[in-house]
Amino acid sequence: MDSDTKAEGLPEELLDKRPSWDEYFMQICYLVSSRTTCLRRAVGAVIVKDRRILATGYNGVPRGVEHCLSRGCLRTQLGIPSGEKQELCRGVHAEENAILQAARYGTSIDGSTCYTTTQPCIMCAKSLINAGITEIVFASDYPDALTQDMLDEAGIITRRYVLNESLEAGAPS
Repeated sequence: MDSDTKAEGLPEELLDKRPSWDEYFMQICYLVSSRTTCLRRAVGAVIVKDRRILATGYNGVPRGVEHCLSRGCLRTQLGIPSGEKQELCRGVHAEENAILQAARYGTSIDGSTCYTTTQPCIMCAKSLINAGITEIVFASDYPDALTQDMLDEAGIITRRYVLNESLEAGAPS
């Protein structure tokens, strides 16, 4: 066990139960996603650098705009399938909200990692690329074929994080 993970005086059996950094940040993503106001999908994003959280975001409408929870889902009303015409939505995606939170509070996210519960759509992928994100870790797929091609071309590392059963059980549906 290296010095980064060893805690002074902590019994060995507790050390074995500590989550990996990926699991830790992914658990936080799921907690963040529980704040969603989207009726279709709960998504959470956490932007991390040097194992420190810089910003979080969840999908929902902009400040001061009526929530889809009370108004209804525009995409459902228009019959738009998942992964298509992302611009026809009242909400802001989790990854974009995390980027905007960092910008609002003057936090540089250049060179950081974005953890997210769902693979970014193409709109978020382009924003993450331009924000200087160097790695994206996601739990579930999103039906947007162009995203991975563009992330690969930009040299962004992507990793699918395989959820363990306890995290999956605690993930909002």
